[in-house]
Amino acid sequence: MRYAAIDIGSNAVRLLIADIIENTGSVSFKKNTLIRVPLRLGDDAFIQKHISDKKAAELLKAMQAFRNLMDVYKVTDYLAYATSAMREADNGDELVKSIKEQANLDLEIVHGSKEASVIYASHIDQNIDKSKNYLYIDVGGGSTELSLFSAGEMIVSRSFNIGTIRILDNQDTEETWNDMRDFVRDNTRNFKQLSGIGTGGNINKLFRLSEEKEGLPLSFAKLRQLYTYLSSFSLKDRINVLGLNQDRADVIIPACEIYLTVMKNANIKNIYVPRVGMVDGIIQTLIEKNLQ
Repeated sequence: MRYAAIDIGSNAVRLLIADIIENTGSVSFKKNTLIRVPLRLGDDAFIQKHISDKKAAELLKAMQAFRNLMDVYKVTDYLAYATSAMREADNGDELVKSIKEQANLDLEIVHGSKEASVIYASHIDQNIDKSKNYLYIDVGGGSTELSLFSAGEMIVSRSFNIGTIRILDNQDTEETWNDMRDFVRDNTRNFKQLSGIGTGGNINKLFRLSEEKEGLPLSFAKLRQLYTYLSSFSLKDRINVLGLNQDRADVIIPACEIYLTVMKNANIKNIYVPRVGMVDGIIQTLIEKNLQ
């Protein structure tokens, strides 16, 4: 049995096809195929509040290709979610309709709170000490989702319109940054020894660059060093010298700024990077839905 997850983000669109494994009452999944296409819908959505005909056509082609791959892989169930860029585009609903008609895919535009809950469904907490306190930080192209957990229970969660593409396009506001800082300080001040959990493509890449051992956290000090190091290179050299993909080399800098800002205001000294994201959460959501 195979499930598929489609994540239409502000920077890239992703398809994960996963093999479902049933073993003595428990159900898990193994990643089979992961495809990522850097469409950058956020460049249109955050500036023009509208996804251009060119980007819309590229998105439709990607969805038709995803549909064909799902058919070839004999996928038995799927979910397709769109996040920040499609939320803000005035033609988001129109694109959902076109994708249904021309790619035979049902797509849902989800709000920030659901986005956070779906990513958390990926069981990012399964390898951490549930007796401790954690601030979960997910940084995307258009938004940052923050969720505070204590003793395994969610205390508070909120989405902010601060993301890597939004920052690159100068569409972030000081007011939103201040709102995020206030939210972090107000909700974390009573929690001592707070750790972070970071998800998203950028923190995954930063963790690999840090050369930390798998399972160990990335320290605030090491993350700040990485930020300083990466910032010392031009965009061209981050691609040619450091070997970063073109669509990663620019967004990794604002991503660092967001993680460092949140960690500083929450007094977080270490952040765990479980290397999961939206598509993992969607697969887990499908598993739980079908178990019921």
